[in-house]
Amino acid sequence: MIAVFRREGLWPPVVPSVVVAESTTGRQRDDAGINRFLETCDIVEEVPRHLARRAGNLRALARRGSAVDAIVIALAEPGGTVLTGDIGDLEALASQAEGVHVHRV
Repeated sequence: MIAVFRREGLWPPVVPSVVVAESTTGRQRDDAGINRFLETCDIVEEVPRHLARRAGNLRALARRGSAVDAIVIALAEPGGTVLTGDIGDLEALASQAEGVHVHRV
């Protein structure tokens, strides 16, 4: 899948740093795979105020989803794609966003 993304110019993915907090445990053995993946990503270290406000707006409109999920969707606007193993809340948030698509991996 990564080879296809690279060929299509869709690599590296952009990942907000709050996703690192949500997806890691601090246990080296448990985090090894995610850490290898994150090393290939562009990590967004700060969430600008306008993006945080948009995430809050998306949560209010969708009536579900965590702040982290909403930030991921807001960062993907407009017209981005979010890849996830858990699509429920992300799809609800994306339905309120501008052209964001969510796909299960």
